[in-house]
Amino acid sequence: IYTYLPLGLRVIKKIENIIREEMNRAGAQELLMPILSPAELWKETGRWDFYGKELLRCQDRHDRNFCFGPTHEEVITDLFRREIRSYRQLPLNFYQIQTKFRDEIRPRFGLMRGREFIMKDAYSFDRDEESARASYQKMYDAYQRIFIRCGLNFRPVEADNGLIGGSMSHEFMVLADTGEETILYEEQGTYAANVEQAEVLPPTESSTEHLLPLEKIDTPGMKTIKDVCKFLQVESHQLVKTLLYQTSVKEIIAVLIRGDHEANEIKINRLLNTTALTLADTETVARVTSAPVGFAGPVGLKEVRILADQAVQAMNNFVVGGNAKGTHLQNVNWDRDFKVETFADLRQAQAGDPSPLTKKPLSAARGIEVGHVFLLGTKYSEAMEATFLDEQGKETLAIMGCYGIGVGRTAAASIEQNHDAKGMIWPPSIAPFHVHLLPVTTSEKVLDTSKKLYQALTEAGIEVLWDDREERAGVKFNDADLIGIPYHLTIGDKGLKNSIVEIKHRRTGEVVKIKPGQILRYLEEQLSSQ
Repeated sequence: IYTYLPLGLRVIKKIENIIREEMNRAGAQELLMPILSPAELWKETGRWDFYGKELLRCQDRHDRNFCFGPTHEEVITDLFRREIRSYRQLPLNFYQIQTKFRDEIRPRFGLMRGREFIMKDAYSFDRDEESARASYQKMYDAYQRIFIRCGLNFRPVEADNGLIGGSMSHEFMVLADTGEETILYEEQGTYAANVEQAEVLPPTESSTEHLLPLEKIDTPGMKTIKDVCKFLQVESHQLVKTLLYQTSVKEIIAVLIRGDHEANEIKINRLLNTTALTLADTETVARVTSAPVGFAGPVGLKEVRILADQAVQAMNNFVVGGNAKGTHLQNVNWDRDFKVETFADLRQAQAGDPSPLTKKPLSAARGIEVGHVFLLGTKYSEAMEATFLDEQGKETLAIMGCYGIGVGRTAAASIEQNHDAKGMIWPPSIAPFHVHLLPVTTSEKVLDTSKKLYQALTEAGIEVLWDDREERAGVKFNDADLIGIPYHLTIGDKGLKNSIVEIKHRRTGEVVKIKPGQILRYLEEQLSSQ
């Protein structure tokens, strides 16, 4: 939980202004909803219990339950059902810029993942699917303009809907080596997706190797893929690992994944239509397999549903755990040795996998999520009976979308993408000031020139931070580099003898020597080209 200091707050306000301009341009209307909302609204949608400990709850003096809004789907849907009556009032799109609170399990990386944060959230209401998709596209396009104006290098990527829900969503990812997320994308194409959402195509070829007899092999102490491969002198792609999961109703699910791949729990949840899947604990594994963790396998499993990634379907004569301590099975084949209920895309995509669109290999990059758009459908309007009368006078559920931008996170992402060893390098559109005025002495001529330049630039609408501290020039220069304002204007006695001041471009380090009377025009040209 942070206090925003003056320079940081100026950045925040500039990002907010860009967001407001583009949201208004896209036809959204600004409102402001309460931070606290009653539990009854959240219970209508089931999220009072489903949201978990991230939802900060409290009680008033009458012991009534409330929560601090981490998002406002329930509140805006309640507003809609109380105020909107007819299809003639649609489409609608409302947005707010407001402080949110989520009791994150691992708050970290400063503004990247804090408990209290500023977010722009918007909500659209439409009469039918076609209109809802049009509203979604307007927001998608508005987000593109917002992040371009913020000077960010970003990509919109297909994403999972998570706790918000809905049928379609895209994340807007700022590319940065320090990003929490991995995205996969086509170098020369349009496809891009979060690694957890990226579709993996089924194998184009299956093994034609002759089926060999099943063998039981002693593998004492060999619990990891690496250990087993080394012991049996096989490659990891010849192994199949068996992951045991437990559902909310205590059902045990076995998921088979090729040894060199990673399971994607979001895809598994989606296949099972649940969000409560957890890895089975050691006691459950021992009870189901009669073996400790590391030796589970599909052969002989009883009363366990077996799902397998589609890559396993192309394999034969593979290695699995033997469901006994220190034991593995070799030359295992599905259908002959065990039955698979369903083959599906259940693994994490990775660099080198073919693109679902062009079949060309995907590249990987790290990214920071700064925005997310969702097509919600009727999830919330159905739960809360948010309806309107259509043209025939029939009660019809509103089709909704929701759209979020992390304002502070956008500022932090900009820093991660725009910095060097000396400090930050702000894009001009969101920099706290355009110009950093740096008089290096306190002589009358230097101070007089500084004052005149400050007044002229300010009157022309150029924002100037005047460093009038009684500090050494080196201290001022180091602080200026750290703060990262785009243009540093240095005024000293030596330069003024020749009627010269220096303008340093913070991003490139280029220094331009220029007469004081030419500075305004020069800076106006520079800023207008950004």
